[in-house]
Amino acid sequence: MVNSTIGVLNMAIMRRSSAGKSIWWSGGWKFVMGCLWCVLLIVNLAATQLIINVQNQGGEIVQETITSSVGDDTCSLEFQRSDGTLVTKLIDFKSEVQVLKALVLGEEERGQSQYQVMCFVTKFQKGDFITADAMAKLRQKNPSTIRTPEEDRGRENYTMTGWILLDRATPISRHVAPLCAEAQESTYVRDVDLKAWAELPGSSISILESAVKLFPSANSVTEPSRCSDVSAIWAPCICTLELCIGWYPCGLKYCKGRPESALQNGAAGGSYRCGIKTCRKCHQYSYYVREKQQCLWDE
Repeated sequence: MVNSTIGVLNMAIMRRSSAGKSIWWSGGWKFVMGCLWCVLLIVNLAATQLIINVQNQGGEIVQETITSSVGDDTCSLEFQRSDGTLVTKLIDFKSEVQVLKALVLGEEERGQSQYQVMCFVTKFQKGDFITADAMAKLRQKNPSTIRTPEEDRGRENYTMTGWILLDRATPISRHVAPLCAEAQESTYVRDVDLKAWAELPGSSISILESAVKLFPSANSVTEPSRCSDVSAIWAPCICTLELCIGWYPCGLKYCKGRPESALQNGAAGGSYRCGIKTCRKCHQYSYYVREKQQCLWDE
């Protein structure tokens, strides 16, 4: 790719003089090297993608697509559940932000639209997913292998406290708005995470809070009932949604001693990276909905 690009650039910047000799534009080589640097940068920042076959707890095989971008310092994971729900997880390592997006198919016979989209934006806990750089270096020897996680990290519960205003979401993460474009009024966040992000360099609690609209229940003496306890279809309630990631690279493995290549080179002993640790984890979100119609699965 690089060699062919140089050839095209050479042709682009050379001219024939009246004497038939080739002459270079002024600064031609600078132009070539600048364009070549851009090409190499694009190649280097290109996303790396793995497709993983995962066996879930119900014995079903789910295909996960995991993508890493070293340039953006992000990783994303996507799969479709057996009920048709499309789950996308994005981690913005730089901003310490994790987004779980769910596209849930509607029940048209019960008056719902074709689908609804929710995004749950929380603080990413360092060490819960390998870095984008480490992810970009992963390769599968046997892509058809059915994977099962080594560790079950159980369930983490999140009580969301407000909606993110997507047109002001950039201070939280510049990836929130494009990822959650279909969740204009259903992108959720917690105040505890806003306070944690405010501690990061260059951040401000006032700016972060200006990107959030609190639930009506935040100013109410009594909190709405759970949707499962509400009979009126148009009444507000607290919805619960669980999203489980059946397999993901949650850490690096280090082995004692020296790898074979190091032994051949006479390197000193110690430990070396020899694989990844894989985990399973569920996320259960509780959040306010304006009407039970938006939470018919929670019954």
